[in-house]
Amino acid sequence: MEDWKKRKMEEMGNNGELSTQEELRSLLDPLAKSQLVDLLSRLGSQYPSIAEEIKSIASSDSVHRKLFVRGLAWNTTSETLYAAFRMHGEIEEGAVIYDKTTGKSRGYGFITYKHMESAHSALRAPSKLIDGRMAVCNLACEGLSGASTTLDLSQRKLYIGGLSPDVTSEMLLNYFGRHGEIEEGSVAYNKDTNESRGFGFVTYKTVEAAKKAIDDPQKILGGRTIIVKLADTHKGKPVQTQLPAAAVVPLALPMAPGYPQPGKAHITAAPAGYPYPQTVASYPASSYSSPAAAPAPYPTQMPIPYAPVAAKKDLQGIPTAPMGMGGYPYYIGKQ
Repeated sequence: MEDWKKRKMEEMGNNGELSTQEELRSLLDPLAKSQLVDLLSRLGSQYPSIAEEIKSIASSDSVHRKLFVRGLAWNTTSETLYAAFRMHGEIEEGAVIYDKTTGKSRGYGFITYKHMESAHSALRAPSKLIDGRMAVCNLACEGLSGASTTLDLSQRKLYIGGLSPDVTSEMLLNYFGRHGEIEEGSVAYNKDTNESRGFGFVTYKTVEAAKKAIDDPQKILGGRTIIVKLADTHKGKPVQTQLPAAAVVPLALPMAPGYPQPGKAHITAAPAGYPYPQTVASYPASSYSSPAAAPAPYPTQMPIPYAPVAAKKDLQGIPTAPMGMGGYPYYIGKQ
C-alpha cells in the first residue's frame, strides 16, 4: 500500500515538472532576443550554476572562440602569434598561414581559445603590435566584415608616402599615434627581400584623428618630408556605383513594322506593312533595235618607195660606213 502511494506521488511530481517546463517555454517564446539576454544575464549573475551552464553552451561551438588575425609581418611565426594572444586566456589552437608554393607567410593567421570569454577579452583590444606591425583581430566567422570595414573606413585610412628605408612600422605608429588611437598600420615591405617599399598605411579609430594627421603642417619623419593623404584618393580610381537589379528596366528596341519581334506574337494573322512576296511588274515584249554598224575602215595606203643610197668610198676605193649626227656611223639594211 505504501509502495503504491509512493509511486503515485512520483508520477504526479514528474507530470508537474513537465507541465512547468511547457508553461515556461510558452512564456519565453514571444519574448524578444534582447529580453532573453537580459533575463539570462541577471539569472547568471545571481546563480553560479546558471552562469556555468551558459558558458558551457556558448563555448561548445568553436565559431564563437576562433579569431582571425590579419596584418601580420612576413617574419611573424606561429609561436610569436601564440605568445601575443596568450595573455587573454588558454589557447586551444593558433597558427600563421603560409603559402604552400613559396613557404612564406601570407600575412594572417588564426587563434582559437578554449573558452568564449577569452575570445571576448581579446576582442576588447583588437589591435596588437606584433613584430613591429599593428595587427588586427576579429571573429573568424565575420571574415573581413569586422569592425574595420565600417562605412567610414575610407575617411580613417591614410596613405603615407615618401618614407625613408630606415623607418620601421613601430616608428610609423609612434609618429602618428600623437593624433589619436590607431586601429591598424604598418610600413609596406617587399615579400622577397623584406625591405621597405617607401610607403605605408595608418588606420585611425576615428575620423577626427585622421583629419588631424592630414592637417598637421609638420610632416617630417626619418629626415624626409612625407606624404599624408586618404588611401582612397591615392588609388586614383573613380568609384563606380552599381544600380540594383530592380532599378534597371529593360527597354524594347523599336523595329520596323511588318517584321516579327522575337518573343512576341502578332496581333493580326498577317503582319502589317509590305506584303510578301511582292508582285513584280512584267517587262514589255518590245525588242530593242540593233546597234548601228561600225564605220568602214580607212583605205589601205601603199608604201612609199625610197631611192637606194649608194655607199661612199674613201680615196683607196674602200666603201665606208655612212655617218650620222655627231659622227656616229649608222647602218642600212640590205635592200
